[in-house]
Amino acid sequence: MAPIRDQSLTGPHPGLHGHGLVLRPWDAGSGADVDTWLRGLRDPDFRRWNTPLRLVTDRASARESLLARAQSALEGTSVSFRVADARSDAPLGHVGVNEIRYHLKVARVGYWVLPEARGQGVATRSLLLTARWALTELGLHRLELDHAVGHDVSCRIAERCGFSYEGTLRGAIFQEERHDAFRDAHLHARLATDPEPADPWGGQGAGV
Repeated sequence: MAPIRDQSLTGPHPGLHGHGLVLRPWDAGSGADVDTWLRGLRDPDFRRWNTPLRLVTDRASARESLLARAQSALEGTSVSFRVADARSDAPLGHVGVNEIRYHLKVARVGYWVLPEARGQGVATRSLLLTARWALTELGLHRLELDHAVGHDVSCRIAERCGFSYEGTLRGAIFQEERHDAFRDAHLHARLATDPEPADPWGGQGAGV
């Protein structure tokens, strides 16, 4: 396991490969990445369960959002990955390690999948890959995941990937499309010392 870094910088990330996926940092200078980011954050299902502090409504705000994430990566507070098919490089979604606190060796993980890629295990595969990296190469001890109460699909994905349910966070996240009202969230977490979850691909994991 790589030791925890003395400084907070996450450093450059060439990408992660496994489970038929390739994960690389988003590129705010790429029109295709900006369009994919916009489409993902404007998707009705994403907006039902997630209300970002800064709403993304057009290409300009999408690019600004990606630039902010790139800055956070430089500062070492988050790492955001574009999830794509390993063979075609077609975009499938997003997974990010956020709120990184190196002094506590803890962070939070979040993800979303484009509408056309749902039902293919993309969220599960990308979360397994990212969690393994964060709890080994990044040197974290605890990785947290929360989702709005009622988002049963996300709950199942979390548990499938080894994130144990730990309880309900009252009024922890914004209501749908609102910044003046709150709703409860379920908290899940996985520790570096937890057993590796069963591989749903029968051992066809990293490197595939």
